[in-house]
Amino acid sequence: METKRWLPSRFNAMSQADNGELILYNSYSGAIASFTVEEKPVVMSALKREGVSGELTEALQPLVESGFLVRDDVDEDARARFLHQSLHRTDTMHLIVMPTEACNFRCTYCYQTFPQGNMKPEIREGVKQFIAQKGNSLQHLSISWFGGEPMLAFDVIGELSESILDTVREHNISYTAEMTTNGYFLTPEKFRSLLSWNVRRFMITLDGMKEFHDSRRFLAGGGETFDTIIGNLKAIKEIDEEFEIYIRINFDEDNLGNVQPFLDYLGDQFGHDSRFQTFCRPVGRWGGENDEDLPICDHRVAETKIWEFTEYGLDKGLGMSSIIESAIMPSGSVCYAAKPHSFVIGADGQLYKCTCSFNEEFNHVGQLLPDGTMDIDYDKVAFWVTGGEDKDTGCQACFFRPACQGNHCPLYRIRTGKRPCTFEKKKIKQVLRLIWKQNTKLEDLETIERS
Repeated sequence: METKRWLPSRFNAMSQADNGELILYNSYSGAIASFTVEEKPVVMSALKREGVSGELTEALQPLVESGFLVRDDVDEDARARFLHQSLHRTDTMHLIVMPTEACNFRCTYCYQTFPQGNMKPEIREGVKQFIAQKGNSLQHLSISWFGGEPMLAFDVIGELSESILDTVREHNISYTAEMTTNGYFLTPEKFRSLLSWNVRRFMITLDGMKEFHDSRRFLAGGGETFDTIIGNLKAIKEIDEEFEIYIRINFDEDNLGNVQPFLDYLGDQFGHDSRFQTFCRPVGRWGGENDEDLPICDHRVAETKIWEFTEYGLDKGLGMSSIIESAIMPSGSVCYAAKPHSFVIGADGQLYKCTCSFNEEFNHVGQLLPDGTMDIDYDKVAFWVTGGEDKDTGCQACFFRPACQGNHCPLYRIRTGKRPCTFEKKKIKQVLRLIWKQNTKLEDLETIERS
């Protein structure tokens, strides 16, 4: 009888929790597990290069079930290739819809030029027809409302949402929606309407306390924005429904000292409400007219501060954005622009793959017509969806391959020729520790609430 042999998966990563527990993660299965200090020696022994032979003990069985140990005849590269091919499924679709390309803000680091106003009636009809025609073949549909500032076209969002909801109900399609907004017009009344349209995830940027935020995220005609946004968020907090608001904090050399006091403030206002979460990211040179004057951080400083600020927020009772844990799941860090069935629909019907390069010809991949037809240049689409792990041997060999597939940011690869590794991958040990820390805090809070 052939002896079974189990080897550690090459997609494993490990870290250590604050209490000494071992944290394991596998980017193919998406499993994250912790093992006590007492269990650690047995687990670590099983994960040595030579693996385990013979029948597994009860203690090691979970390592197989979670994908940390695999049979020695398993081709993990084939698994990764198959996962990559699953992105080509035709029963799922993600559309980033720009109901307007106008904006009421003029942020200092913005890369957009706001050439279009509200979405034209014929393009709105095209969106409705396109989704209705796809209804029979879809199981999953997600819409991301984007701009400009999408709330400037609230009526367009409502009109399209009602039509989309009719289609998903008729065909029993799983539907999710989210919005990137500056939060200025996000009053409780409009927020309730958005919830009724199934928009339940929001990204809202606040770059520090009032004086600093207002110096870089101001109204188009000049004017402060901080008080209005915070006022809206405080009012929304009183709404007893499920939603997620990611408070994005963009940092650079100018506001590094401003972030922690701001997190103190956010903790006082929104701490221990899991619906409000923080998402800290460095300012980059994204193509705006002020690029050369931006005091961006050195990449080493940026990569350190992301997680330093995130942990500081956790200690203040602020949840870490669920985006982060999602990003380390299988295919979770693949950019929407690299997915075959994801498109950006401009207010004039122009189709794009990426929201960060509107003016570049290689990003103009087609046109949405009023009858719902997409006139697509598939050669341009292929330019975006290939060129990741299929051509990069470094990506093929990486433990994080199933999560990002070499396509975390195809635009970065196009512009620089370099490998676009995620912030999460670069600091995976710290990320795993923070996920453990957040989950532990949530468990402690649930215990207190039950007692």
